[in-house]
Amino acid sequence: MPVSQDAPGAGLIALLASGGSLLLALNAGRKRRLLDDTPVSKALGVFIGEVEVEGVCVRRDPFMSYLAEKPCVLYSWSVEEHWRRQREETYTDDKGRTRTRTVIDMGSDTVAEGGKSAGFYIQDDTGYVWVNPKGADLTTLTMFDRDVDEDDPLYYEKGPSDAVEGSTGERSFHEVGLVVGTPLFVRGRASERPDIVAAQIKHEDKAEMFIITPGKSQDISDSKASAFVVWHMVGAAFAVGFGAFLTAGARPDVAPVGLFIGLGLYLVAASAGWVWMVFNSITCLRNRVRQAQSLIDIQLKRRADLIPSLLGCVQGFRAHEASVQTLVAALRAQAAGARTSAVAPMLVAVVEQYPDIRAQESFDELHKNLVETEDRIALARAYHNNIATFYNTRLERVPDRYVADIVKMNPEPLFQAEGFERQTQKIAY
Repeated sequence: MPVSQDAPGAGLIALLASGGSLLLALNAGRKRRLLDDTPVSKALGVFIGEVEVEGVCVRRDPFMSYLAEKPCVLYSWSVEEHWRRQREETYTDDKGRTRTRTVIDMGSDTVAEGGKSAGFYIQDDTGYVWVNPKGADLTTLTMFDRDVDEDDPLYYEKGPSDAVEGSTGERSFHEVGLVVGTPLFVRGRASERPDIVAAQIKHEDKAEMFIITPGKSQDISDSKASAFVVWHMVGAAFAVGFGAFLTAGARPDVAPVGLFIGLGLYLVAASAGWVWMVFNSITCLRNRVRQAQSLIDIQLKRRADLIPSLLGCVQGFRAHEASVQTLVAALRAQAAGARTSAVAPMLVAVVEQYPDIRAQESFDELHKNLVETEDRIALARAYHNNIATFYNTRLERVPDRYVADIVKMNPEPLFQAEGFERQTQKIAY
């Protein structure tokens, strides 16, 4: 087939563009599946690994935004001053003569900006999770947006006193951020906090996605699905172009063959990429099911280690309190007599032996830890069943099931409370 001189270079560009579009499409599809296959966790049930959390953003010491003056967990603002400038431009007319003309340029410059950003908590009905927004794909909300002239007090109150060259006397004030109490969706990787025993969500290189948005998970999933389709269409178009270059300069009856060759090659590559994407996503989902199972064992181990220690501590406090009450009764009896000076040494001994006796607080702490531990176990079980359900659904859904059948993937059983041999710790006071 005859090929034009420029076809090899242009064809290579089209081929590379088609391959790049295919990779972008598969990446969007993979991320959509991750979003769809990750259950939303409660704050108390956030475990190490990829998680999704929904709640409201809070801070103990919220920032006061500069323009809107609202309590925020983060914000940024800017002031743009509009200008109109005149300049002389030299040009050559259609007769080759050099001319000059006056040109009016219009635009705006940022004359002031600022903001604050730090970590904050995501709160739901079970507790809090610390989130560090640095490095996240962050979506903020507009809190302030006004265009004013010099007659408006805001012009100089929140903006600089000097003006840019050619100023029109108009400024735009804009501020975005997240107000305290804003509902958020956070998708990222949870890890252990270095300062306390609690989970945190922050940027990590191995994290699949780190998203903070006031939107919903479904909205993000839909955007990934749209990107998946669009990039496939772009890739197919470039593939058809590549096929056209293959038959550039050929006879008219041969030229359409190149289009089908390019499109066929793309469909073969896209099909292979789709199988690869589905296999990896199902394998990842299966591993997360197994991780969820281990999370239950971790929480059960926590209960087994924590409860006996707490119980022993409380029982010790109870024994101390009983002995103190006996000593106090004896002291009262002695204090009723004439030798009250003999009471002092016994009181000093009691204080030295039992400096901090609060048996009731210890019992309250035991009850609190018991409830929290059982809640964690329940959340771990629920997370396991959710992720296992997603996995089993993938294995039954067409066309995913055909890929699963090829590699012999089997459904994972759901956790059943009935017959569970690891019973709750029995506590005798």
